[in-house]
Amino acid sequence: MTKRRSRGDGGLHWDERRQRWIASLTIGYTPAGKRLVKTASGKTKTEAKNKLKEIIRDFDDGLAIAQHGYTVGQAVNDWLTYGLPGRGEATHEKLRILADLHVTPLIGARKLRELSADEVDVWLAGLATKLSTRTLRDIRSILLRAINRAQARDKVKRNVVMLCECPTGKTGRPSKSLNYAQAEALLLTAESDNSTIGAYVVVSLLSGCRTEEVRPLPWKNLVRVSKEELANRAASEADKPKAHVNVWRSVRAGGDTKTRKSRRSLGIGDRCLAAFEAQEVRLQQVREDAGDLWQENGLVFASETGTMLDAANVRRGFRRLAKAAGLNPNEWTPRELRHSFVSLLSDGGLTLEQISRLVGHSSTAVTETVYRHQLNPVVEDGATAMDRIFPS
Repeated sequence: MTKRRSRGDGGLHWDERRQRWIASLTIGYTPAGKRLVKTASGKTKTEAKNKLKEIIRDFDDGLAIAQHGYTVGQAVNDWLTYGLPGRGEATHEKLRILADLHVTPLIGARKLRELSADEVDVWLAGLATKLSTRTLRDIRSILLRAINRAQARDKVKRNVVMLCECPTGKTGRPSKSLNYAQAEALLLTAESDNSTIGAYVVVSLLSGCRTEEVRPLPWKNLVRVSKEELANRAASEADKPKAHVNVWRSVRAGGDTKTRKSRRSLGIGDRCLAAFEAQEVRLQQVREDAGDLWQENGLVFASETGTMLDAANVRRGFRRLAKAAGLNPNEWTPRELRHSFVSLLSDGGLTLEQISRLVGHSSTAVTETVYRHQLNPVVEDGATAMDRIFPS
């Protein structure tokens, strides 16, 4: 008589219908009390026995319920679907596009349990020849976080991506800023364009606001000094701004600004205020032309139907104005208006601390890091002293 296997060792039996040896192991029970059985088969008893040992080993490691056919693509899709609660729609779209372009087509069919660190290294090295380092980090992060989620759900033993460093990719296009002549030419072109995008460019360049802060800017956040207050101002206060803008919201998820210190009130000069006032008159005509199609959202820079401007439309409009101003439209983007704001202020003698407050950075270290190419040296005491000690 065949010796009975010990409890917990699983079972081996011959299936006459399938003509195969069947290995089985009870791995738990459903909430309703139904037994969960993991099975495997082999043409020989030895093959089935080896598969049974593998099932037992996985069960001891807490992985017996994992699907053997679970792929990298399934893990990534699961993370994109359920692993990003509270993230903005734009973030979802960006990560989905990166995954669909660079993860799923290249390694998505690989079984997650069989994915090796060497394969991840080869995959990243191939992407490094055509993508920037920043994009590579984002793509590696997608796979890392997707496998972390799968690991937490007992679908894989370890995350091999943690063993792989992100390689250096292609050098990205360095940020740059407009010089005074270029900025003045762009301002004149934008002001004479008599359009919403023209006012957008003037306000962005003269205020230094982020593009995601300008697009949702409501009229209620523009605070103008009353005529009575202007008349009562002392002579020493004559140069104070006649209006200020409360930058309290952005197009980010939840509507909050990038950082806590990004919530700020900015005094605006006469030229910037004139752009707001011209836009106010222009919108009245746009509202009348739209008729019943107009959606009142209280936006300063609204579309022809009152909705918020799309980022792509802003980019196209900006490049049209850049070309008219004598600039190469392919070399400039709307975000570089902010870089130009910092550069022109630095040339004008403002300190790093003043610039940092104006652009809404959490610290001067951020300003130095992000805008290091736009800032002039402000610590000149040592150079002055050495010139005095060692005159030329």
